Amino acid sequence: MISAQDVKALRERTGAGMMECKKALEEAQGNMDRAVDILRERGLAAAAKKAGRSATEGLVESYIHSQGRIGVLLEINCETDFVANTNDFRALAHDVAMHIAAARPLYVRREEVPESLVEHEKSVLSAQAQNEGKPAAIVEKMVAGRIDKYFKEICLMEQPYVKNPDMTIDQLIKEHIARLGEQIQVRRFVRFERGEELGQETQSE
Repeated sequence: MISAQDVKALRERTGAGMMECKKALEEAQGNMDRAVDILRERGLAAAAKKAGRSATEGLVESYIHSQGRIGVLLEINCETDFVANTNDFRALAHDVAMHIAAARPLYVRREEVPESLVEHEKSVLSAQAQNEGKPAAIVEKMVAGRIDKYFKEICLMEQPYVKNPDMTIDQLIKEHIARLGEQIQVRRFVRFERGEELGQETQSE
């Protein structure tokens, strides 16, 4: 028997509706962590349906780290002013900006990484693998794996969310798409850190 207290606890963890939480708990036979996964999977499916929709409203969010050492400006878009002004969307914008301050991404997504940078990284990684004495076939696989890891380190959407490393920023965004019912996109950001060389700010457009 699923208790109302468990349903409430799951709702607080996920933001999903009461009925969805109850159904997920029943499907998970009362296992809270599995119920969270079920809701997340359903949220991702719901988000996929909205992927082609236009998102031109939203916010420009600012985040300043303690004593002004690090600053972030983030543009995050949704479909309507109504959603842009909700506490949920504003909290998401704040959390993503705070994550950028902490995690230092260079780009929003891997498609934005310049090909010249990727090729340079591949050549360095290939030389490293060859210096380890690996056969050519193994070198190719090692480079592919390390390049994938490289993207996950520098691309915002693939980074583990600093407040919950069990999910990526992409999964965080998709959970909010499912919750708020609109397409949400991180468009661009700029990150400043006191003392950086002029023109060396971390940014993405």
